[in-house]
Amino acid sequence: MTPSPDPPSPDPNDRSTIVPPAVAGVSRPHAPLWATLVATFFGAGRLQPGPGTWGSLATVVVWALASSQIPSPNRTSATILAAFAATIIGIPAATLVARSSALQDPQFVVIDEVAGQLVALIAVPLAWKTFLMGLILFRVFDIWKPFPIRRLERLPEGTGIVVDDLGAGLYACAIMHLLLHFGLLT
Repeated sequence: MTPSPDPPSPDPNDRSTIVPPAVAGVSRPHAPLWATLVATFFGAGRLQPGPGTWGSLATVVVWALASSQIPSPNRTSATILAAFAATIIGIPAATLVARSSALQDPQFVVIDEVAGQLVALIAVPLAWKTFLMGLILFRVFDIWKPFPIRRLERLPEGTGIVVDDLGAGLYACAIMHLLLHFGLLT
């Protein structure tokens, strides 16, 4: 009998690589329900195709509805608070779900898109044009990952999953405010 060849070494930069269990033959524990609900943004991350886009779209819709109930002078601080909460709760949730799925950055984990999308909408007027542009810009930067966003993915576990999207959100927010400043988006 011919011995089977060794499997190829995983690419350390490939975030979809399967993470082997700590002990062969031992099943991984399931993530707690709260972590799964948060990480998938209540199931939006399970939608196909493009779960990240669905997570961003769900965020824009939910935040448009929520922010319409917030007095205008308080919207900026509320958006910052919501992005902070999504980050602080999202990092441990993403970590637990990634560990249980044995993937470094599962596509169905979209709490990172929620946090980044909220950052993209900081201090943006409540209007369909600005929210649509915020969605488009965030998705472009999240997919493109200009410097140094790709490096942020290398941070460990849920931190790397979430923080790179915060970077994409900052890029999108900056472009949004340039467009608003020069009257290109009214």
